[in-house]
Amino acid sequence: MTATTGSEVFLVDSSGWVEFFGASPKGLAFAPYLDRDDLLVPTIVIYEVLKKLTRDSGKTEADRFVSHALRRVVVPLDRALAVSAAAVSLDSKLAMADAIIYATAQAYHAQLVTGDLAFRGLPGVIIP
Repeated sequence: MTATTGSEVFLVDSSGWVEFFGASPKGLAFAPYLDRDDLLVPTIVIYEVLKKLTRDSGKTEADRFVSHALRRVVVPLDRALAVSAAAVSLDSKLAMADAIIYATAQAYHAQLVTGDLAFRGLPGVIIP
């Protein structure tokens, strides 16, 4: 795992949140990133994680996630990010949600922390 410093900006993608709130063995690797007040949380991550946790773990875990995520820096999808995400998807072959997440990280000069191997090899990606 990469050590974090106070000057770095991070964005944990949906897989990291799901691992953490789903109490998987891999979830602990995401804890140091999720405890940061300056953590970026794209709105599409809120959608993906809320849907999955509600379905798989129940409303209580989903509510815990929302409470935690909404106390971080929520980044809405706007026109500029949508245009950037389309280019990212075409260039890297990422699916729509992944392209939006990666484009958001790039726009904010953030390190993307993920358990999703679709991001492997892309600049600025940490896979703990």
